[in-house]
Amino acid sequence: MAERLPPLNALRCFDIAAKHLSFTKAAAELHVTHSAVSHQIKALEEWLGLPLFRRVNRGLVLTEAGQAYLKPIREAFERLGDATRRLRVRERSGPLTVSVMPSFAGKWLVPRLGRFRQRHPDIDVRISASSELVDFERDDVDIAVRYGRGNWPGLRVELLMHETLFVVCSPSLLQGPDAIRAPADIARHTLLSDLDWRIDVWQIWFEAAGLGVVEGRRALSFNYSNLMIQAAVDGLGVALSQHALAGDDLAAGRLVRPFDISLPTEYAYYVVMPEVSAERPKIAAFRDWLKDEAKAGKEAAPA
Repeated sequence: MAERLPPLNALRCFDIAAKHLSFTKAAAELHVTHSAVSHQIKALEEWLGLPLFRRVNRGLVLTEAGQAYLKPIREAFERLGDATRRLRVRERSGPLTVSVMPSFAGKWLVPRLGRFRQRHPDIDVRISASSELVDFERDDVDIAVRYGRGNWPGLRVELLMHETLFVVCSPSLLQGPDAIRAPADIARHTLLSDLDWRIDVWQIWFEAAGLGVVEGRRALSFNYSNLMIQAAVDGLGVALSQHALAGDDLAAGRLVRPFDISLPTEYAYYVVMPEVSAERPKIAAFRDWLKDEAKAGKEAAPA
C-alpha cells in the first residue's frame, strides 16, 4: 500500500520557509499571510509527528529532521516543475498528428495546409493518411477528420461540413457526338464509382433525374475517391462526387457540373478528437482552422 502523502500546500510552505528561514518572507513570496504559513507548517509538523523548525534569537533554523526532509522535498518540486515545463513546451510546439482519409487529404486538406502554416508557423503538422478509424488510446494521433454519421462514442465529435453528391465530368465530354446535354446522355459514358459505395449510387441518381432503371452501363471503379476524380479530369468517364473532393477542380475548370441534380446524403465530414485533449492549444488551433476553411468553402461553393 502506498504511503499517504502530506498536503502539497504544506510542503510548498515548508520549502519556501526553509529557503528564507523566515515565515514572514515565505508569506510574501507565496502571497499569503504570516499566520497562513505558520498554520501550514504546524499542520505539517503534526502530520509528521516531528518538529521541522526551531526558533533561535527571533530567527528560524531547521531541525535535524527538517534538514533531512528538505532535500528530497526540494528535489521533488524541481522534478515536478521540470515535467510541467516539458509538457507545456510539447503541447505548444510539438508536432500535431492528424489522421485523415487519403482522398480528403489529397483533394481538400493538403492544398489548404499552407494557410494553416501561415497562421501557425510554430506548429509542425504530420498528416497520417489512412482509411482506418484511429484508436486514440493506441495510436500517436491528436485529431482526425472522418466521414460518416458522426457516431463515435467516447470522443468529441464536431461537424465540419455536410455534403451532397452530384455529377462531374471533364469539359471535353460536353462536346463531340456523345456530348452530355441531358441526364440520359450520361448512360453513353463510362460511370466512375467508388468501391466503398455500399449501394448503387448511380441508380439512385438516375431515379432522381427521372430516368428509372438504366441498363447496359459501363463502369470503372476505384478504391480511393481522389483516383475517381482524377479519372474524371482525364475524361475517362463521369463521376458522382462532392464539393470537398471536386471543388478545387471545378473552380479551376478541370471539371464541370453538367446538371444541378444533387443527392442528399446522411453522411458528413466531422472533426474527431479525445475529449480530454480537445482544448490543447495546437489541437484547438487546427480544429478552428479546419472549420474556418470549411465555412469559406461553403460560402464560395455554388448553391
